[in-house]
Amino acid sequence: MNGVSGPVQLRVAMAQVDTRVGDLEGNAALVVEWAEKAAGDGAHLVVFPEMTLTGYPAEDLVLRESFAQASERALTDLAATLAERGLGGVAVVVGYLAHTHGAGPAPVDQVPADGDRPGDANPRRGAPRNAAALLHGGEVVARYAKRHLPNYGVFDEARYFVPGTELPVVRLHGADVALTICEDLWVEGGPCGVAGQAGVDLVVSPNASPYERAKDDLRLPLVQRRAAEARAPIVYCNLVGGQDELVFDGDSLAVSADGELLARAPQFVEHLLCVDLVLDRGRVPERREGRIGPMTVTRTVLSEEPVAAFEPRPASVAEPLSDPEEVWRALVLGLRDFIDKNGMPSVVFGLSGGIDSALVAALSVDALGADRVHGVALPSRYSSEHSLADAEDSARRLGLHFSTVPIAPMVDAFESSVELSGTAAENLQARVRGTLLMGLSNQHGHLLLATSNKSEVAVGYSTLYGDAAGGFAPIKDVPKTLVWELARWRNRYARERGETEPIPQNSIDKPPSAELAPGQKDSDSLPSYEELDAVIADYVDRDLGMAQLLERGHDPAVVARVLRLVDVAEFKRRQSAPGTKISLKAFGRDRRLPVTNRWRESLPSVREGAQA
Repeated sequence: MNGVSGPVQLRVAMAQVDTRVGDLEGNAALVVEWAEKAAGDGAHLVVFPEMTLTGYPAEDLVLRESFAQASERALTDLAATLAERGLGGVAVVVGYLAHTHGAGPAPVDQVPADGDRPGDANPRRGAPRNAAALLHGGEVVARYAKRHLPNYGVFDEARYFVPGTELPVVRLHGADVALTICEDLWVEGGPCGVAGQAGVDLVVSPNASPYERAKDDLRLPLVQRRAAEARAPIVYCNLVGGQDELVFDGDSLAVSADGELLARAPQFVEHLLCVDLVLDRGRVPERREGRIGPMTVTRTVLSEEPVAAFEPRPASVAEPLSDPEEVWRALVLGLRDFIDKNGMPSVVFGLSGGIDSALVAALSVDALGADRVHGVALPSRYSSEHSLADAEDSARRLGLHFSTVPIAPMVDAFESSVELSGTAAENLQARVRGTLLMGLSNQHGHLLLATSNKSEVAVGYSTLYGDAAGGFAPIKDVPKTLVWELARWRNRYARERGETEPIPQNSIDKPPSAELAPGQKDSDSLPSYEELDAVIADYVDRDLGMAQLLERGHDPAVVARVLRLVDVAEFKRRQSAPGTKISLKAFGRDRRLPVTNRWRESLPSVREGAQA
């Protein structure tokens, strides 16, 4: 199967699109729309993200046989629709949920010899697979099932899918194209290594790689390593958009066999990225099929004839975003897609004049537009005059809807009926606010946003059914120190463009306070946020234990205090709203600890550390 020799050309398009989980019809229409754009741009091959048809992650929808079968039908219908729309001559790689028939997840003789877990061992009528297919001429030409199933962090793919054992290679216009999916690129000696031994001209990789800070810095070196292993260029097309707690940043790219960056898409926007490839078939001395290592290589000839020679066009390479802008765009996209994909018209939240609510206000306006954002000031007897002034200033700068509802009479009514003191009395104010905001949410159809940040969520410094109330928490994974950094960046960004700074400087500068008691400040109850966030980053994000925390130089007393606060607040976090993940490890599906839990990091280690 050596076919033509010498160089062949291909124009490959990466359709970096924003899909919706469960919307098979809408996602298929999205594929047709962007395939038409790619064809209009002269593309011969278009690559879409992982599980394009179903959206990602589909979670337990995967286990519904009706959904899996509908995905299979949607795939074949899509192939026919593309041909009917005059796109049958363009090869389209699209991710979908495959459904293979059988008594269980995988026949015993297909369980990989290298010890990979084959998936859920409970018998099912069909075995679900995370798959990609190449469509051409109205037909499904080739299917590939993801080989390596991530089962860490936010990923539960070993719960849902059966791993693939075949590596399909399709000859398109004289070039041999291998299919892989996402995690396959993260494994040395995986499908890319098999492709390198088999001999291919190009590897395409649909991806649904969630965003976290600085992850774009990891992708290029990773793809370069796999390109060297495959001895072929790699086209990496990533999903974009928000899905519950996750946000996908796109950042699709293409690299040559030698690791040169050929093209890169911008982050956090839908985008069609085209790259013109000259593939030298002479680089591949042998082209093999059959069993190679843990996989079986199959080959399909779609077309031997190369495309007519064309003048290559320079591909675009997007400039990387700064860290604060990258985080800001992730938070905006995560919020926008949560609201829009769930069909919600608007949002409401308590606008206190503090930095957290001011940041949420600016994020909401950037995500939804000022007319869909409602801020409510809820002053109590302990609210300072400047807090209400700062809230009004924030609303004026952003142009959002703003109203004021004093809560002192309502708090007085509660206190006249039941005796509360100390923290219970303080939290009553927060719960009155939460009740009023939920009432406004019900009355007007707004989604209530919670404004707590990661530092507060970590140590339980929020009130259940009070300021923790809400359907979405935009800054739930944003530490307090980063809240300030983002606020300063957003104001600077506006200033550089001659726009009004959206966040009042006083909200940034003043000491943070819940204002639930006279003269109250966060520092009365917590370590400095610099100390607190440093410990949270190591304990929560990096899972370090007591001894490791002390080795890293954290103050022993601060460590002991913070760890206790984090551990005992688990029951609160179980009841908190979802929020966009931006960190290495976010609370929610990324970090799951038992509520009933007697394990505590050893206090003697603290005393020993202090003596040392």
